[in-house]
Amino acid sequence: MGALLPDLPGSEDIEMPKENQFLVAWNTFRKNKAAVAGLIIILLLVLIVIFAKWLMPYDPYVGDMAIPRQAPSWAHIFGTDELGRDIFSRIIDGAHVSLGVGVLSIAIALSFGTVLGMISAYYGRWVDIVIMRFMDMLLAIPGILLAIAIMTALGPGMGKAIVAISIVSIPGYARIVRGSILSVKEQDYIAAARVVGNSNARILFRHIFPNVVSPLIVRSSLGISEAILEAASLGFLGLGVQPPYAEWGTMLGTSKNYIFQAPHMLIFPGIAITIAVLAFNLFGDGLRDALDPRSGK
Repeated sequence: MGALLPDLPGSEDIEMPKENQFLVAWNTFRKNKAAVAGLIIILLLVLIVIFAKWLMPYDPYVGDMAIPRQAPSWAHIFGTDELGRDIFSRIIDGAHVSLGVGVLSIAIALSFGTVLGMISAYYGRWVDIVIMRFMDMLLAIPGILLAIAIMTALGPGMGKAIVAISIVSIPGYARIVRGSILSVKEQDYIAAARVVGNSNARILFRHIFPNVVSPLIVRSSLGISEAILEAASLGFLGLGVQPPYAEWGTMLGTSKNYIFQAPHMLIFPGIAITIAVLAFNLFGDGLRDALDPRSGK
């Protein structure tokens, strides 16, 4: 049959097989210089987390009270804090805390939000009403205020901060999944899957879930930046990760009383938070453009 194609009317318009979707997305992504820069920064942050103990010139938890609040110098390039601890070492050590809280909280929120959104959209009726009205209640409260309320009830701590940020983030993922599934669940191939006897679980995870992967990937990358910022906000208020852990927001919170005497104690943790949040935002924007051709360009 392949030999006859050139003689068929309009055969010159027959399309060749489409390029691998991953390669298409990657080619689109790498043309976005800001997104590539974000990816490079994220990879550098990951390397810092992995090789932290070899990169830290001092023990981040041992101070020298003879040099408290020392300005940046050759010995301490970011200066020292109120207890004489090296700020550069503490920022490097804090990378795994801040990034860990961000990634773990979004992973939990993504898991619960995906399941709730799939159940809500697929079964509909009263199930959809109950789940979505509860999500609306959570969305009606500003995220940081809800996180503060949860932390006030649970008490401070790293694990509790992860729980609070996860709860705040769940509604966004549930709504994305619900909207994506509603647009495909009435398609003919879903009806055919029901006719041949596929279980609801198989239909959800094998035939419907692949349609929501792309928007979830994009939302998760942007969500990590939001989670890092929320964790820093809770730490700054004294409700998140507690000392002596070197979480960037906690470092800001303990240094705010020295803003005039030792501004470097706030500047460098603030820069670390800004770089991490900006990197994930740039990366997420690039993913959105690469995975969703309909996004504005």
